[in-house]
Amino acid sequence: MDAAEQDFTEYVAARQGALLRTAYLLTGHAQDAEDLVQAVLIKAVPHWPRITGNPEPYLKKALARENISRWRRRRWREVLGPPGQEPSQAPDGTDDRIDLAAALGALSPRQRAIVVLRHYEDLTERATAEALGISIGTVKSHHRDAMAKLRRLIGKPVDVDRPPLVH
Repeated sequence: MDAAEQDFTEYVAARQGALLRTAYLLTGHAQDAEDLVQAVLIKAVPHWPRITGNPEPYLKKALARENISRWRRRRWREVLGPPGQEPSQAPDGTDDRIDLAAALGALSPRQRAIVVLRHYEDLTERATAEALGISIGTVKSHHRDAMAKLRRLIGKPVDVDRPPLVH
């Protein structure tokens, strides 16, 4: 095993959980998150010698972009059924987090990516714009629209800094 291969293996072992969390927040489904991370890591392997050192920004950008591309490719084939029943008695605050997870799923892929990168990954507007390859103005307007939609869907102030439940 050469040095780049060893570095890649160590990075994935150390950061797999964080990558899956970000992917889950982008997709809303555990299986889709696993597929997304796998697709991005497969694409990253040939470029790994160039992105070692600090691969995190590269991989976040790749996750967000790949998720939007996957959504565009499948949206015409995908028909979602009603969500499963949630437990009637949940621990304190859990209902809010379940509502937030459902509301995030109602956002467009770009709005969802912006909310996830801004609030869960703690990126600045500029870093979010660079990660998605869009202008800062687009980030601001999509973020504003996404937050308004989240407030409308949830019916109360939105605490996006508290992550939704990951199934």
